[in-house]
Amino acid sequence: MKPAPDYVPAHGLLKGKAVLVTAAAGAGIGFAAAKRAAEEGCRALFISDVHERRLGEAVQAIQRETGLQAVYGQLCDVSQQSQVDALIAAAEERLGGIDVLINNAGFGTARRVVDMSDEDWQRVMDITLTGTFRMTRAALQVMQPRGKGVIVNNASVLGWRAQVEQAHYAAAKAGVMALTRCAAMEAAEFGVRINAVSPSIAIHAFLKKSASEELLNQLSSKEAFGRGAEPWEVANVMVFLASDYSSYMTGEVVSVSSQRA
Repeated sequence: MKPAPDYVPAHGLLKGKAVLVTAAAGAGIGFAAAKRAAEEGCRALFISDVHERRLGEAVQAIQRETGLQAVYGQLCDVSQQSQVDALIAAAEERLGGIDVLINNAGFGTARRVVDMSDEDWQRVMDITLTGTFRMTRAALQVMQPRGKGVIVNNASVLGWRAQVEQAHYAAAKAGVMALTRCAAMEAAEFGVRINAVSPSIAIHAFLKKSASEELLNQLSSKEAFGRGAEPWEVANVMVFLASDYSSYMTGEVVSVSSQRA
């Protein structure tokens, strides 16, 4: 197994941008993306989550570790349209207009199809796919009239590949990919870009609590480097897609994966 690389220095990729990131509390990809956005020079940052304590801690951590004081947080359950609308309205006001939306909110469980209830299926779909749709729709309603904006969605390699007990999550992430492609074509005429990342496995504290060490080791062993990604390695690609360096990319799903063929 190759060790994780050194943390990549910032290059000002989001200088002057205002960024909104969903599901950014804790230690996962969302927090890494929010922190990276602050490090890359965004002028203001708004983050959301469903966990009040962790959300407050995330705001303070980003302020402390990056020096950016214009960091704001608000509770939001993306399965509730009223909360999505309230989040977009608050972010628009605080940020003076959202330049970048990173849709990170998602939810998964492990269940075989034969044992899966309608409720199991619907819960994953409502947060992971429909939640991304709700946030995208609300963001486009404010971005399109301005003629600019970028949306980055978090998909998964499971949108392409099979894994037992993940039919609901894989279907939802495949839906995120399709939503990304189609919405991008509609938004292009208004100067708004929409792309997605498709990670394989990123190791963080929450994942270690929700999955067995045996499963994580098994999945990591399939990666070319013999390890899962660091959350910030996925966040780096999100930031690239959010930046002007990817100005000719829209409707793309970028695999952030080192899995063997």
